[in-house]
Amino acid sequence: MAQDFHRQFAVAREAFAEASDACGVDLAAIAFGDEQRLNLTEYTQPCVLAAEIAMLRALRQQLGLEARWFAGHSLGEYGALVAAGVLQLGEAARLVRRRGALMQQAVPAGQGAMLAVIARGLDLAELRAQLAGLEVDAANHNSSSQIVVSGSAADVEKARQRLAGKGRRLIPLNVSAPFHSRFMREVEPAFAAALAAAAVDPVAAPRVASNYTGAFHVADAGAVREALVRQISGTVRWVDNMRALVERASRILEIGPGAPLGGFFRDLGVTVEAITDLAAAEQKLASADRQERGT
Repeated sequence: MAQDFHRQFAVAREAFAEASDACGVDLAAIAFGDEQRLNLTEYTQPCVLAAEIAMLRALRQQLGLEARWFAGHSLGEYGALVAAGVLQLGEAARLVRRRGALMQQAVPAGQGAMLAVIARGLDLAELRAQLAGLEVDAANHNSSSQIVVSGSAADVEKARQRLAGKGRRLIPLNVSAPFHSRFMREVEPAFAAALAAAAVDPVAAPRVASNYTGAFHVADAGAVREALVRQISGTVRWVDNMRALVERASRILEIGPGAPLGGFFRDLGVTVEAITDLAAAEQKLASADRQERGT
């Protein structure tokens, strides 16, 4: 999780230190050597955020990388907000640690589940109709070929039975809670209180896509906070986010310790360049050097 960047670049180490100071825990130690705590979403979320921003800052320093538009999936939206300057890294790290703790507490272990539904030509409204009467919600509208559902473990199993067939692949996800479902609503007031105390710079907000609305954020701090609160229980409208990005961006980079989003963009016929580790970054740097020399 960005350990190679942390080892190589001071600016990456500084990003981890900034996030760690804000959270009151050593995130680098957890990310690079404490698997037990890393598997707890309270720590997973700030570790992933720190890794993303560490990588981005190193790429900005080494490649002069800049971007006009930003988006991130679920937790990744916070990385996008930091990258755009809407949130400071320390503030965001505190928020996502709190977010993770609240989401984990919302449902007792083992009582929630999530299921990926994979097939060509999935229709969100049609799938929701098939879930009627179940305590199951559409958690992530990832692409025209993947929708993730989330809810009580018993009803997710019923959903699996209802949705079986028609060439669909149904893959249970290894998660600790039913994220982005109705079961997260009870923690929204507590997270709203945490967000109310956070400094939000709304000027750059229209450069960041909102998972909750599907469109770009508006330049209003209150609206940004509201969208982040509702995102916890709402559907991640990633298909809409991708379309919004593609309308404005001529080149899209995916930066982070994994590259799960490129496949979703391919459903739109869009190629995404992924930078997931130092080797990929060095390749990008070498390519930039060759272009500069005209070779």
